[in-house]
Amino acid sequence: MLPPFLLLWLVAELTAYYLLYRGPLALAGGAAVIAALATLLLGRAWQNALTWLLVARHRSPGSTPGLAIVVGEYLAFLFTFLVLLPFERLWMPPDRLAAGRRVVLLVHGYGCSRGVWWLLRRRLEAAGCTVATLSLFPPFTSMGRMVPQLHARIEAVCRATGAERLTLVGHSMGGLIARSCLARHGHAQVAKLITLATPNAGTELARYGIGQNAREMRPASLWLHDMAGEEPGVPTLALRNPCDNYVMPQDNQTLPGATNADLPPVGHLAMLYDRRVADIVVAACTEGNARR
Repeated sequence: MLPPFLLLWLVAELTAYYLLYRGPLALAGGAAVIAALATLLLGRAWQNALTWLLVARHRSPGSTPGLAIVVGEYLAFLFTFLVLLPFERLWMPPDRLAAGRRVVLLVHGYGCSRGVWWLLRRRLEAAGCTVATLSLFPPFTSMGRMVPQLHARIEAVCRATGAERLTLVGHSMGGLIARSCLARHGHAQVAKLITLATPNAGTELARYGIGQNAREMRPASLWLHDMAGEEPGVPTLALRNPCDNYVMPQDNQTLPGATNADLPPVGHLAMLYDRRVADIVVAACTEGNARR
């Protein structure tokens, strides 16, 4: 699964940097360790900077981020991919599926796993919700191959909790998979859909991604063209992040037929840990029409 892979990749990357500095560059042991860590952090900074360079080229009107947003997104990027996901089992115990509560199923985005919901799951549970998650695998396959995984999880969660219907919350690509699941399998077990910065009309960043799912998220892709005519069939709230650095132009996050609303300006990953965003999601999940 993804978290062990990320941990192995992280160890392998640091080891390669360390051997480079110890061998050809002949640094002492302690200096080589510091240099390896610095190289890792600088590499991640460059990855993050590239997304903001694309924002400068493809942003929607009014989508200019401030320095605090850029720095906050870099820190969220480090936390997500160097701390949270590689060590997911330390952060995310199995889902606590209890009966008699509102049920929410969280669907992660591209290149991630259920670990990204670590903080939002806690906040939803504190508000009285039963929260379910899943990790879609393999991470870079077609979104169409991920849809049956989500459908199976919906059925399993409804059985385990006794809920007739649940609320789906999808971050980024997760919103597209949720929409496709509703189109393919119907909405008998889904009361509401909430999308967070979902590339409903594609994203320019997908042109530089890897995997079939990245190609499917390119603007005007055949996959998105086929999805464009599919109505969710349930009340849908499409939350647009005006300063998003992954889904651009940011107006591509809106969805015809849905209730479209803006989030506070924040980075694409940082929004997963932002209290203001959490408050909006919790309020939407605990409204009357989200009951079982």
